[in-house]
Amino acid sequence: MANWPTLFIIKQFFEPLACDAIVAELKSLDGRAATIYGRTTSGSVDQNVRRTLRVKPSDETIELVMRRLWECKEAVEKHFAVTLNECEEAQFLRYREGDFFVAHQDGNTGLLQLDTERRLISTVIFLSRESETPKPDAYCGGSLVFSDLRNSFHMRAEPGTLVAFRSETTHEVTPVTHGERYSIASWYR
Repeated sequence: MANWPTLFIIKQFFEPLACDAIVAELKSLDGRAATIYGRTTSGSVDQNVRRTLRVKPSDETIELVMRRLWECKEAVEKHFAVTLNECEEAQFLRYREGDFFVAHQDGNTGLLQLDTERRLISTVIFLSRESETPKPDAYCGGSLVFSDLRNSFHMRAEPGTLVAFRSETTHEVTPVTHGERYSIASWYR
């Protein structure tokens, strides 16, 4: 496919100072194991499929992210030629060394009869810097990788970048080999 994967990207969706503030807040909080869907409607923990922490920041931070996602909804709709009605509450994620998420789809596949199946567009907001070599305040590994039967594409983005893609697109987060990866995931329906 000539233009695979189809991505919608906004660089500096958040300015560097906003990313730094969100990361500082997330670093100060404990998290809990992030769940996966497919086996139960409420989600379950399976450390062989997804190993990362979900962190709950302040209501103000959640509201900021949700407001910004809602503000760009029209541009996302236009890019993907879809109508979107809502946006799920954002998940604030901390990937530590060894953490990962295996190849998966977020929804819109027709395979499951769960609420998550209504997801049309997935979003990831990068908060921390990816590096090929260990550096302070950066992580190694932890790449967002899109794949199909013939292709793979490693998404390397700067902090503050938003990437949106169709929820049926197969993607993964490779294991973090150094540092901590901070990101925000959400889904439009």
